[in-house]
Amino acid sequence: MRSALFALILMVCGVPAVKAETLQPILQTYATEIAKPSRKTVGETIDTIAASGLPQVTAFLEQWSEKNIWQRTDGTFFVATAAGDSLSLTDMDTQIKTTAPKSDFKQLKPNGGVRRLIATALVQFQLLDPDLTRRKTAVASIARRPEAAQLIPLMASIDGEVDVVLKARKIQLANFLSARFATETQDRIAAINSLSADTSVEARAVLNQILTTTTGVAGTAPQGNIAAILDPMVAPDSSYGALVESKLAPPKQTVSDIKKVLEANIIEGRIAGFPLAQMDDPLMREAAYSALAAQDSVPTLITKELRDAALFSHVFYEIYAEPNAQITAAAEVARKSADNHVTTAQFADLTLDALSLASIFFLAAIGLAITFGVMGVINMAHGEFIMMGAYTGYVVQLFIPNYTVSIFVALPLAFAVTFLAGVVMERLVIRRLYHRPLETLLATFGVSIALQQLAKNVFGTQARPLTSPDWLAGAWIINDVIQISFIRIAIFILALLFLCLIIYILKKTRLGLEVRAVTQNPGMASSMGINPDRINMMTFGLGSGIAGIAGVAIGLYAKVTSEMGSDYIVQSFMTVVVGGVGNVWGTLAGAAMIGFGQKGIEWLNPSNTLAAQTYMILFVILFIQFRPKGIVALKGRAAGD
Repeated sequence: MRSALFALILMVCGVPAVKAETLQPILQTYATEIAKPSRKTVGETIDTIAASGLPQVTAFLEQWSEKNIWQRTDGTFFVATAAGDSLSLTDMDTQIKTTAPKSDFKQLKPNGGVRRLIATALVQFQLLDPDLTRRKTAVASIARRPEAAQLIPLMASIDGEVDVVLKARKIQLANFLSARFATETQDRIAAINSLSADTSVEARAVLNQILTTTTGVAGTAPQGNIAAILDPMVAPDSSYGALVESKLAPPKQTVSDIKKVLEANIIEGRIAGFPLAQMDDPLMREAAYSALAAQDSVPTLITKELRDAALFSHVFYEIYAEPNAQITAAAEVARKSADNHVTTAQFADLTLDALSLASIFFLAAIGLAITFGVMGVINMAHGEFIMMGAYTGYVVQLFIPNYTVSIFVALPLAFAVTFLAGVVMERLVIRRLYHRPLETLLATFGVSIALQQLAKNVFGTQARPLTSPDWLAGAWIINDVIQISFIRIAIFILALLFLCLIIYILKKTRLGLEVRAVTQNPGMASSMGINPDRINMMTFGLGSGIAGIAGVAIGLYAKVTSEMGSDYIVQSFMTVVVGGVGNVWGTLAGAAMIGFGQKGIEWLNPSNTLAAQTYMILFVILFIQFRPKGIVALKGRAAGD
């Protein structure tokens, strides 16, 4: 392929390789080889065709590889497609289309080996094609099947590449190819060193290919680039099997082999002088076999001692396929560094996942934290308010097909719907059950079942779509290891906004002042003119409204069903209890502990998410035994309780 590579380099530099205008004369010169190509000899023909520099070359090579080239009886080549007994012909140079009888032509059918050579030349040619799609296809082909011959044309095409993304990809692939195929050792080492911080699967695959090893065994110290000397006693039977396979030792007899030999040597009720009655003992069988071996009647018995002696008299090793020790040394260092970077990236990715999960738990639990903290109400229907918010978003999208607009409409509408639902529930159910926690739990549990059944009657049992806008589709991909979906990023931002908003309401508004007063000491707050009944109603409505907004956010990536609330009610209660009842910062701390703890357990046992949730519940039970008031204990009434 040297002439083709030289021609391509000349083309990049602006110098024409061959002053020809038509391709047909070149094809006629090599007509015999094109018509009946051989993998061993067709390379020169492909080189010459590629070196012509003609724009027709790419199309010819593509059609030849796809078996669309037909040769007329006079030797002329055409691109043709069959239609019954006739052919639709296209002239290679003029592109004039004609038809002719199929009987006057012969179809060229290169075999797989020839097509591979054609594909290699075609890829090199396509790297400089004016069509961006063709260049991308060529680069993708190199990535799938890298070869040494592709390095020079790939590097020659980099400077002239106008597409920024494709140019970066070409540079990356050239680096990969240089690490494996560059002619100079220092060039290979430089390319290998550059992969030490690359966390991509491709980069690690390149290093692994360079560090490919095979195992071997020899009677003396081996020659070559040795990766390691192996201890045969780690797996002695397997090591002895390698000796036998290399024909360096006789096979070891099995119990069955010994029995067959003994049975074949029974003479007058004895075997080598040993009575048959003693053959039930394995040691006696081995002794009889050894006696036969001493008479040269059978091969020597391979005992444990003989096996170990054979193992110690040979050298077992791993040898690199790469003969250059400098290359493999650099690759080993680079692989260790890359593995460290991958570990760091995995930790960062796990942290992002945990942060995302914590933000979801915070959104789901913050409303419950407010109602639970102010009123001491165990609201088992909190998850159904999340479900109501998600269904509100679904209904809005039925009327507003623009997903961006619908989301911004659904968020305040979900708050309003669930706020009103919370107020109604507080007025009709909760207000009559204050200071009666068991009755409150049972009543809200009944309400949750009723709301689930109502949702099934209205929306059915199938999951409903809550589609995110296009700008939330996909993920933020930092590298091959670290990535997070845009929806989860949006939920994290929403959680931060709500954290700031709730802190502002509680710290800077009259409602917040009254809520904190009722939370810490309801009796004193009442004596100061604050109506605890009204505050309880507003607080319950606020908590329910926040749950509705959380439902819209969660529904963007989770299934929207009548039972979706039950998926978050347990985590919400755990978050509130662990963090500290009625405290925003405590809820944030609890969400972080639950989110990071669950992801940490999932990392230790990635095949079972349910187990991670179970272990997390057990951890929470143990945690509250030592800190019953949570991470951030509430002052005032909660402290007294």
